[in-house]
Amino acid sequence: MKPQTQDSQIKDILTQSKIIAVVGLSTDPDRPSYEVAAFMQEKGYRIVPVRPGGEEILGQKSYASLKDIPFEIDIVDIFRKPEHIPAVVDEAIAKKAKVVWMQLGLSHEAARKKAEGAGLQVVEDRCLVIEYRKHF
Repeated sequence: MKPQTQDSQIKDILTQSKIIAVVGLSTDPDRPSYEVAAFMQEKGYRIVPVRPGGEEILGQKSYASLKDIPFEIDIVDIFRKPEHIPAVVDEAIAKKAKVVWMQLGLSHEAARKKAEGAGLQVVEDRCLVIEYRKHF
């Protein structure tokens, strides 16, 4: 059974974070990743699209991978299938991100343990928008 991130921890994460790299951010406004990123951007967070192809999304330059981002990241928000999560977590650790956030429906025990072992906070199976609305 996976440990649950406490609500107080989530509120702290959302309060202290400013830059969110969204891995798997779609260019389609009807996709959940786009909706979440647009909402968080409206709330004042800097959104950094991470998606191969280099298209600009939500007015922000897109990067092929976390390692290509030339500045620090607070939250790595994952919108990828579970089999891709370990590689994203490895990049998040290398990037020295503070938080790995696996969106609603996503979790990966081995990746969570690895991220926590490297000192990152981990949130699994939760939506940034739902959590933001709950706390603010």
